[in-house]
This record gives sequence, structure tokens and C-alpha cells, in this order.
Amino acid sequence: MKIVVIGGSGFLGSHVADRLSKQGHEVVVYDLTPSPYLRPDQKMETGDILDEKSMAQVVDGADVVYHFAGVADIGESAEQPVKTIQHNVMGTTFVLEACRLASVKRFVFSSSIYVYSNKGSFYRCSKQACEKIIQNYQEEFNLPFTILRFGSLYGPRANRFNIIRHYLEQALLEKKIHRKGDGSELREYIHVEDAAEASVRALDPRYENQFVIITGAHAMRVRDLLMMIREVMNNKIEIEFGPAEETDHYNITPYSYRPEKALRMMLDSYHDLGTGLLDLLYEFDAEIHAEAQPESRA
Repeated sequence: MKIVVIGGSGFLGSHVADRLSKQGHEVVVYDLTPSPYLRPDQKMETGDILDEKSMAQVVDGADVVYHFAGVADIGESAEQPVKTIQHNVMGTTFVLEACRLASVKRFVFSSSIYVYSNKGSFYRCSKQACEKIIQNYQEEFNLPFTILRFGSLYGPRANRFNIIRHYLEQALLEKKIHRKGDGSELREYIHVEDAAEASVRALDPRYENQFVIITGAHAMRVRDLLMMIREVMNNKIEIEFGPAEETDHYNITPYSYRPEKALRMMLDSYHDLGTGLLDLLYEFDAEIHAEAQPESRA
């Protein structure tokens, strides 16, 4: 199948594009910037989801469109509501319209478990709005969809605002991790490669016009995660808990709002969190040392 991955230069999108290519699909990556992870068997198209003409051209002839683009940082969304609504809600609508006109067979949307919450600021409400608009496109125009609600992702290629990347970089650079609050918050961390595998499996016909929850297999308190990082680093870092503050992140559970019922996808096996953290420490340590090297002079 010809599959377009919008936002395919980013964290999750690039991993999904890789999985699709390995399965033999014709993959087109569409993003604002060229992907540093582009495979030789993938095609790169640069453009903006707010550009209707560009969107129409890139999805023309596509069987499936994955949509990962938009504002994903909750902190940024809280500070820039107009940008968040423009890119997440209007941008998604432009993608949907292009898919409708191109008779795309499945539209796969990256949502969040924050749709269950009253937290998450404009990021959360933009995802809730997108889910409703996607449903309306299916009802009015018979555009098949699958909505993926992701938990807390971690792994290689993570964005700078990814919380586990933030903790690991603090540990490497400062030998100390600062956490506001007591760390009692519960999260279901899932490795990005597991999330990508589940995202590809979601193309199965059983997930057409369905909402799918993709999270880790077990809930873990943030405090326990930080203790695990300390142990991985041979107990050579400090963990500092500061006074709690009101944030846009949920504490124990996001479930305070009732969106459409979702299926939970469980994989047969998952990446081990401890091993994943160790791999990321090596990766981020190499990046930090590379950035610290002085530029060579001719």
C-alpha cells in the first residue's frame, strides 16, 4: 500500500514510517523539515499541514494516511493557544479534507490519553476536538479512521521536551534529577518502538472506526522510575523532590472526562524499561559529548 506519514520526521512518526517500510509498504514522509532518519526506500516531501494545496498533492493516491503532526508539548500549548488550535485542530481538518477528496481508505490519528482528562491545557482540548471532527468526517463522508490514544512514550529520537529524556539529560549533565512534587504520580511508560509496532497493527480491519489505547503494560510511579534511573547509573546521582505546583499534567489517572470508548491494544512482548533506560543513557551521553566537541577549523 501507499502510506503517507504526516509528521514522519519526528519522534513517533519516524519509527512508524520505519515499521511500515519494513513491511514492504510504499512510504511517503511529509513534514516541515527533512527527516534525519529517512530510509533509502522512503520518499520525503516537505510542507505544512496548513497548506491545503500541498496536503492535497501529498495524499493523492494514498491508501492510508497517518497523522502525527502538530503541537505536542503541553507546556508550549499552554503558552501558545492560538498556534495549538491552528496546527492541531485546523491542521487536522485540512488533512482530513485532503483525505476525503483523495478517497483515502484509512485515516490514522495520533491522539493522547489526555482526552480522558481535564488536564493538559490546550493540547488536551485540541485532541478532543480533533477526535470529534474525525468522527464527523466518517459519519458525513464515510472516511474510515483509527484513533490511537498514546500513553507516556520514551525511547530513541525523543523530543527535547520528552520527560524521560529530560530526566536522563539532567542525570548526565548535573548528576542530579530535580522533580517538583513527591513523585507519587502514576504513568504507563511505553517504548516508542512498541508504540510504533502497535500503530502498524492498528491497520487490521478490526480497528477500523475504532479508538485504541496504546500504553505500557504496567503503571509505575514517577518516584520509582527515578530510583530506577539512579540504580542504572550505579547510585551516583541525587534525586531532589521539590514543592509540588499546579500543573497541566494529571497525577494518578487522566480519567475525569468521558470520550468515546476505546479498545486497549496489548502486544505479546514489550521492551524492558530498565534496558531501555540504559540504552538511552548511552545514546544521550554520546549526543552530549558530540555537542561539546569544538568545531573543526580548516
